[in-house]
Amino acid sequence: MDFVQRTIDIARRNVTEGGRPFATVIVKDGEILAESPNRVAQTNDPTAHAEILAIREACVKLGTEHLTGTTIYVLAHPCPMCLGSLYYCSPDEVVFLTTRDAYEPHYVDDRTYFELNTFYEEFAKPWDERRLPMRHEPREEAVEVYRFWQQRNGGERHVAGTPAAAR
Repeated sequence: MDFVQRTIDIARRNVTEGGRPFATVIVKDGEILAESPNRVAQTNDPTAHAEILAIREACVKLGTEHLTGTTIYVLAHPCPMCLGSLYYCSPDEVVFLTTRDAYEPHYVDDRTYFELNTFYEEFAKPWDERRLPMRHEPREEAVEVYRFWQQRNGGERHVAGTPAAAR
C-alpha cells in the first residue's frame, strides 16, 4: 500500500467534508495501525489534530503509550502540540509530506498566542516571558503528589518501560 498517498487521500476527503487539510497514518509491520484526519472543525476541539487522534487510536490498539516500531506519516510538518506528542510516543520515524513554507500561500492558522513563524522562539522563552499569560503558584502539596507517585512505584522516579535516552 502507498501510505503517502493514503495520507494525502484522507486529508483531501476531510477538506471535501468541511474539515481542515491535515491527516495522519500510523504504520506498523507494513500495515495501517491507525489513521485520522484533523477533526478540529468538526468537533470544536482544538486538540483534535490528526496526529493526536491517530496516536490515541494506535496506543489503545497496542495497549501501550509507546509507538516504537512504527512509522507515522503526516501531511504537513507537525505543529508544536503534535510534535511534542510525536516525541512522547517514540515512533521509529515520522514522515511529513509538505512544509509550512510550501502550504502557507494556501492556509494560515495563526492564533492569539500561537503564530507558526514565531512559536518555537516563543516556546523557548522562560515561562514568565512568554506572550501567553502564566502565573506560578508554588504549593508543597503539589510536589507531594509526585512523592506519593514515587513511593507507589517502589522509589523509582522513571516510568517503567519507557523508551528513554541513555541516563
